[in-house]
Amino acid sequence: MAQTDLTELLNRAQGGDASAREAAFAQIYADLKRIAAAELRRNPGATLNTTALVHEAYAKLAAHHAGALASRAHFFSLAARAMRQILVDQARSRLADKRGGREAHTGLDGAHEIADRRAEELLLVDEALDRLAEHDERAAKVVEWHFFGGFTFGEIAAELDLSERTVRSDWALARAVLARELGLGDAVLAGSGAGLRNA
Repeated sequence: MAQTDLTELLNRAQGGDASAREAAFAQIYADLKRIAAAELRRNPGATLNTTALVHEAYAKLAAHHAGALASRAHFFSLAARAMRQILVDQARSRLADKRGGREAHTGLDGAHEIADRRAEELLLVDEALDRLAEHDERAAKVVEWHFFGGFTFGEIAAELDLSERTVRSDWALARAVLARELGLGDAVLAGSGAGLRNA
């Protein structure tokens, strides 16, 4: 099915068309699972599995997004943001539980320490990315699409009507800003998704 057909399905689904919602979800499910799997690999403390994250993100979009979708890329950028918000909320909850003493760790449970550290890093990156967006919205969008959404640099360039060189430059700038602010930007942003298409 062509990209315009998917956009039409998504917009009909948003208008309450249940059959269009099912058809759109079936068409984008594999891509959403790739985004979710990449997110969960970077966030070992998350309590959702891939399928649950996909369904929660899709439900979040259906419940809260208003306005027509301009393109397939527009949808996936919103999906990436929804997953980012879900995982950030989980990280906050995890750290609140830790501070409140509700999560008991054992001496053998090094995985909990790693998960706690990743939760802290995710919150720091999320906050730094919001600050970056205030000064350079495009660079922040490149980070969100590439790191949180799994878009390749070529895909981002095509969707934003930019050269791939410009997109890579934005990515390098964002990494440098985050590294300077956090002292861990390069390490946290080292991973990225495999892209949403095979182009």
